[in-house]
Amino acid sequence: MEIDLKYSRHTYSYLALRKAIGWIGILLPFTLMLGSFLIFKENIIQSSISHYYHTGMGDVFVGALCAIALFMFYYCGHDKWDNWAGHAAGFFALGVALFPTTEFGPSDWVGKIHFACSALLFITLIIFSLFLFTKKDSNPTPQKLTRNKIYIICGLIMIACLVAIVIYKNFIQQDNDAVTSFVFWAETIALFAFGVSWLTKGGTLYPDK
Repeated sequence: MEIDLKYSRHTYSYLALRKAIGWIGILLPFTLMLGSFLIFKENIIQSSISHYYHTGMGDVFVGALCAIALFMFYYCGHDKWDNWAGHAAGFFALGVALFPTTEFGPSDWVGKIHFACSALLFITLIIFSLFLFTKKDSNPTPQKLTRNKIYIICGLIMIACLVAIVIYKNFIQQDNDAVTSFVFWAETIALFAFGVSWLTKGGTLYPDK
């Protein structure tokens, strides 16, 4: 009984960890918007989520990314691929936090590192949704099959948002488009999909009975 209780506590801890990661992803854009507007009286929407680094909400942005990185480093999956992906996501999240995006004009070398870390972080999260979370045993439950559909939808949404951002920044955006909100909303949708995927993995949606 004591051993079962120990493993039960570990299980709930990992589920809570996944839920925490999911909620941070979902709430981060809206927290930055509201805090920037209500507390610092700044523009409610920046050109990207990363541009909140240069606002009064910069500490919240960096803190959220560091929290995600910490959770990812301590994340323990079902096999080595889960663990490696978690460590990679944590490393890239730290890169996003420590190398801020360029505030104005063309990206400098720090901004380029930031963009690369952001892209690699999203790619790693896509791998989680499409390939790691969807693993199933020989007799998956109906709930597991439904969860897999959610993971796949979330992964595809993140891919679409990432591709849209790359196309926009490389082929559409002009020098005088610094205040456009396209990238911000694409990132917000991607983070929402990321959050739903991790909340589902944490047992919030369609848990096994």
